[in-house]
Order: sequence, then C-alpha cells, then structure tokens
Amino acid sequence: MPELPEVEVVRAGLERWVRERTVDDVAVLHPRSVRRHAAGADDFSARLRERTVTEVRRRGKYLWLTLDSGDALLAHLGMSGQLLMQPREQAAERHQRVRIGLGADERELRFVDQRTFGHLMVDPMVDDARGGSVGVPSVIGHIALDPLDRDFDDDAFSALLRRRRTELKRALLDQSLVSGVGNIYADEALWRSRLHWARATATLRRPQVAALLEELRAVLCEALAAGGTSFDSLYVNVNGESGYFERGLKAYGRRGLPCERCGAPIRRDAFMNRSSYSCPRCQRPPRG
Repeated sequence: MPELPEVEVVRAGLERWVRERTVDDVAVLHPRSVRRHAAGADDFSARLRERTVTEVRRRGKYLWLTLDSGDALLAHLGMSGQLLMQPREQAAERHQRVRIGLGADERELRFVDQRTFGHLMVDPMVDDARGGSVGVPSVIGHIALDPLDRDFDDDAFSALLRRRRTELKRALLDQSLVSGVGNIYADEALWRSRLHWARATATLRRPQVAALLEELRAVLCEALAAGGTSFDSLYVNVNGESGYFERGLKAYGRRGLPCERCGAPIRRDAFMNRSSYSCPRCQRPPRG
C-alpha cells in the first residue's frame, strides 16, 4: 500500500494539473470505487460537476482536492489505485474506474485501480480537531498528523507513544497516533535508529523517541526525493512513472542479505499478517 512519500508524490503532481480547474464531466465506471460515498454514484458526480478545485492536500495516506463548495474529493489509493492525468482522447486504461474532466484542459483525471481496494468520495470539510492549521474532510478527522506536517508536536507524540502498552512497530502503524507510516518506512526508520520492532513502547526513553522521529523524517524525505518506492507497476505518479527508492532500502525486503552496518544477515519475522525486517545484531530483540 502506498505510504506517505508515494501519496505526497501523487499530490504534488496533481496540484500542477488540477488547481483552479473546474470539473465539467464525471463518469463513474465501477461503483465499487465510490462505495464509501453513501449517497451513491449519481450524487458523487453531481457534487463534483461545475465545482472548482482550490487546493490539493494530504494527510498520511489520504489526499484530497478541496472544492469551492466547501466539500473535498477524498482519495485513498488502497493497494493498486492510481490517479493519472491523461489526454482526453487517449484510450481508457484497462482498470479505469472513474473519469473526471477538468474544463477546457486537454487532460482529464482518471482513477485506475486494478484490485478496487481504493476509493473516492465527496465529503464536507471541517475544522481539524487533531491540531492542524487547515481543515480536513470529516471522515478522516481521526487521522493523526504525519511527521512532516509543520504542526506535528514531537513532545506530545513522545508522551503518547511512551504511554502505550504495545510493540513499537504496531504503534508506528497506528494511524490515529502518527499517520503516513506503513510497513516499509517503519522498518527503515527502526533499522536506522537501531530499535527492534517488538520493543515495548513503555520502555522507550525520550531521547530514543526523538532519534526515531529524526530517522523517520530522514527516510521519508529521502523517499520523496526518489519519487517513492515502487516494487511493481501498480505504484506510479500522475504521469505513470515509478519511484526508485527501493534501491536505497536498508532493511525492508532484504531477508538474508548482509546488514550494511554490521554484516549480519537481515532477518524476516512474521508480523500482523505481513513481514517485519530487522538486523538481529544492530537491533537487539527484547528479552523474554
């Protein structure tokens, strides 16, 4: 699933094409892609037509287009969702689910989703109860700020994290605590900070949390600069291009390969129906 860097790459790409453009046409080609829009496909389309996009924003793994109506077009890419800007005359992609025309622009916004786990919906904007300085769509009001948000409070995060009674990686994947972090970047930040994924959060000291946040921000920014991480063709930016941060991964997906710090083979452990990668020497597992 795309994490913060991948979603931010898509958001930045969209901003160039859709800001200040007015929607003139909407076609929902697969109802599952708007299943979270409770009023249905016709209402989804009606609330977009003739509306002008004012901003393109993101929180964690969600991105949205704010509209001059006070609503937002909210997108979650799921496992395989793509938001592509394509020439209107170009043939439809095989898994195209929604098409949105943008006034006189020669391109249109297409939502392509092979597995249909992603979704689009129109939702009203509300004040952000989580402390951010801008409004958010109401349905994601529970999503925490991400580490790159200018309003992110390091001290508050540290206090919340250390009060939890859970494993460290589980906490990092909790989008109500910190958003935008998934399996890849959690493993990479933990490797960089030499912390084991199963470490009890209550045993962390404040300097360790500060170091973890520093490494987390560093790896997110490096991934952004590389266009994100692409393991297959399902993650692409709005122009259909893949990212290349997978070349810089130090832990994730490197089972059996030597740790670049100490040479020990990277270990893979089963974790929450997925995998967790770590160095058994640099990231000492908790006792017991």
